[in-house]
Amino acid sequence: MIVNPTRPARISARARALGLLLAVSAPMLAAAQQPAPATRALSLDDAIRLAARESEVLQIARAGISRAAGQVHIARSQYLPQLGGNLTYSRALKSQFEALASGGGPDTSTVPKPQSLCTPPLPANPTPADRAAALAQATTCATPASLDFSRVGFGARNSWNFGISASQTVFSGGRVRGQNITAAAGRRSAEVEFTSQRAQLALDVTQAYFDAVLADRLVALADTTLAQTEELLRQTSVARRVGNQSEFELLRATVTRDNQRPINIARRGERDIAYLRLKQLLNLPLDAPLALTTPIDEPGTITRIIAANASTAPGAPFDAKPVDPEAPLPLPDTTTTDRAPVRQSLEAVHVQEGQLRVARADRLPSLALTSGYQRLFFPQSFLLSLNQFSENWSVGGQLTVSLFSGGRVSGNIEAARANLDEARARLQQATELAALDTRVALNQLQQAEAAFAASRGTAQQAARAYSIDEIRYREGISTQTDLNQSRLLLQQATANQAQSARDLAVARARVALLRDLPLNTQALGAAAARATPDQQQQQQQQQQQQQQQQQQGSLTSTAANPAGASPSGSFPQ
Repeated sequence: MIVNPTRPARISARARALGLLLAVSAPMLAAAQQPAPATRALSLDDAIRLAARESEVLQIARAGISRAAGQVHIARSQYLPQLGGNLTYSRALKSQFEALASGGGPDTSTVPKPQSLCTPPLPANPTPADRAAALAQATTCATPASLDFSRVGFGARNSWNFGISASQTVFSGGRVRGQNITAAAGRRSAEVEFTSQRAQLALDVTQAYFDAVLADRLVALADTTLAQTEELLRQTSVARRVGNQSEFELLRATVTRDNQRPINIARRGERDIAYLRLKQLLNLPLDAPLALTTPIDEPGTITRIIAANASTAPGAPFDAKPVDPEAPLPLPDTTTTDRAPVRQSLEAVHVQEGQLRVARADRLPSLALTSGYQRLFFPQSFLLSLNQFSENWSVGGQLTVSLFSGGRVSGNIEAARANLDEARARLQQATELAALDTRVALNQLQQAEAAFAASRGTAQQAARAYSIDEIRYREGISTQTDLNQSRLLLQQATANQAQSARDLAVARARVALLRDLPLNTQALGAAAARATPDQQQQQQQQQQQQQQQQQQGSLTSTAANPAGASPSGSFPQ
């Protein structure tokens, strides 16, 4: 028996390769054994409400409403009295008043001290009469009252100061009123911005949803067309074997089938991209499977869904209104003055009117009433005694007027008047563009309805023609060229029908949301895009103007009651 010396080495190598193969394939087998995620059924109504709950754009718009509400509270607070309190402690390490407590140091002079008139000198051996005379003279002088400087803070080591200050603006020349007008208009503008962003989000979700539905239709159409070309190739192959078709017809059928496969692959790629865009809008996992349930060719259902999600207030829940399929179709609001861009431009005019009122207020005097109360403690140690204190209480008024500002007041008024003129011009411009945008949206809806009605009949006729031509080709009456032509016509008619259904759904959604939608600058052209300012820039400008007003108001209040000045007139410690 001959033994191969290399056989154990070969067995060892095979064992290592098998172990490596098992190690690599184990995770793949474990992943294959895991259950696939369940497909989620998603309607258009669910998609819009899910996007409204998860959208970062709406969260930013909602934060803008909260910020504007805070500005309103700040502006309203100037109508009410302002009350503040403070508590301070200080310890003196060295004081200039220490000499009062020590009497100026020890007396080292040799000059005799003069005798006080109230304490006459007595001889070395005074008699009773001398003592009686000195006592009588001493009683004629009044005893001086002692001064306790520690009670008023001179030289005190520890000082506690508790104070309360109050102020009330009596007249501000219209500044407070202007700031309240500006803040209220800013809040209304933020609410309009929220509804506008939500309407735009609903339209974006509708477009993405029906883009995915259209992609599904096109994939199904591509699969049907591929199946038709394969059936044609099969029939041609059978006819070629029996001698009824030539090799040229077989090659043509093969090329037609092979040309359809890249189209099928492209349609599937477009569908995957459409689903990824929809999932991104809804903040869903990109690998989560979806099943879209809202049909693309039911305009009435789409209109009801959009209407149920269009009139929700900023503070209302997103799932408050279920869709009633039997409800009558709501009429869209196409009034130009009710459009969101027009309302925002109108609020911008109100903001600038308030800014102009504030700027003009700098020329008028402002009157404020102030009051301050202080309770002072000067204990010997760190701990204080609540029943040993001194009090200060004062009431006063402050009248402030600008006598000379170097042109600052006039410059502010001129800038505010220019901003108001610009806001009024933008309001007129927004009104004109909104009227044009409304006409364009209605025209697009009419065009989409006409195209949808025409494409539906065409697709039915193309399907009937292809079925007849298929029978004719099978019987040998028609040629492969005629059948391919009928197939292309059916494919084009079916794709046009799906595309027109998608366009009609988006057009209906746009008209239903038209009141709250921003201007469609793509449809209006580049001139409208340049004429329409960015809303975020407008809000930033308004916030900067409000901050400047608040800073001016704080400077005015500081001038009325300067920091560091004690309303009670207490001495510095």
